[in-house]
Amino acid sequence: MVTGILAALGGFGLWFAAVFGMDFMKHKDNLEDNSWSKVGIIGFFTNFFDTLGIGSFAPLTAALRATKQVSDRVLPGTLNVSCTLPVILEAFIFITVVQVDITTLVSLLAAATIGAWVGAGVVSKLPEKKVQSVMGIALFITALLMLAGQMKWMPGGGAPLSEAFDGVKNGLIYKTMDVEGTMLGVPIGISGSKLIIGVIINFILGALMCAGIGLYAPCMALVYLLGMSPIVAFPIMMGSCAFLMPVASAKFVKEGAYDRKASMGIIIGGIVGVLIAAYIVKSLPLNILKWLVIVVIFYTSATLMKAASKNPKNTDKVA
Repeated sequence: MVTGILAALGGFGLWFAAVFGMDFMKHKDNLEDNSWSKVGIIGFFTNFFDTLGIGSFAPLTAALRATKQVSDRVLPGTLNVSCTLPVILEAFIFITVVQVDITTLVSLLAAATIGAWVGAGVVSKLPEKKVQSVMGIALFITALLMLAGQMKWMPGGGAPLSEAFDGVKNGLIYKTMDVEGTMLGVPIGISGSKLIIGVIINFILGALMCAGIGLYAPCMALVYLLGMSPIVAFPIMMGSCAFLMPVASAKFVKEGAYDRKASMGIIIGGIVGVLIAAYIVKSLPLNILKWLVIVVIFYTSATLMKAASKNPKNTDKVA
C-alpha cells in the first residue's frame, strides 16, 4: 500500500512538472523582473528548514516580501507552485522511513487534497486587497500556532493505556522499547470518531493552504490532539501537502496567478535544500531559529494587513 502511495505521489509530481514546465516555456520570453539568485537562495533556505520541520510558507512569504521579489496579488499561487516539487521530495523521504497506519495516512491525505481542489479555485480569483487581508490573518494564526508549540501549550502525542491496548489489536500502535527496555505503545494511527474528526479538519487545512496558511503547524497540532506519536506528523503533514499542492498549484498555473520566474528559482534552490537537510544535516538546534521565525511572521502579518488597509477596494495593482 505504501508503494502505491509513493507511485501515486510520483505520478502527481510528474504531471505537475509537465503542467508547470509547459506554462514556463510558453512564457519564457516574458518572465517577471526579479532576481534568479535571490529567489534561488530564498528557496534553498526555506525548504532546507521546511525539511527539518519549521514549515516554508510563512518564512517564504516574509523573505519574498522583504526582498520585493513577488507581487502580493500572486503570493498564494507562487507559494503553492514553488514548493510543490520540493515538498513531494520531502514526502517521499518521510513516508518511506516513518511507520504510520495506512488507513489513517490515506484518509488524511485524500481529505487535504480534496480541500485544496475546492480552495484553489476560489483563492486564484481573489483581488490583491483580499489576498493581503487573508494572508495577513493566515500568518498571524500560523505565528500563534508556532508560539503555542514553543511555549509547550500544545498537548503532546500519546494515549491512555486502555487506548494503547485497543490500538495494538487494531494495528494502530507501534510497539517499541524505551531506554530501559520497557515495551511502549506509540500511537501511529487513529480510527472511529477520531479518524472522522481528522478527515474533516485536514480537509479544511487543505483548503486554507491555498490562501497561504501553511499546513505544517496546524497539522502537527492536529496529530498531537488526536493522540498520535509526534513523529507521525511528518509523513502526514508532508504527504498531505505533497498530494494537495499539485492539485492546487495546477489551478494557479491555469489562472496565471503566480510568479513564474520566482517559482522556478525557488523550486531549483528548494530541491537542493531538501536533499542537504534530509541526507547530510538531518537535525539542527532549531529553538533560537524558531523564535526568530515567529517574530518575522508576526511582523510580515502586520505589514500585509497594513497594506490591505491602504489598498483601494478590489484593486489588482502590484504592491
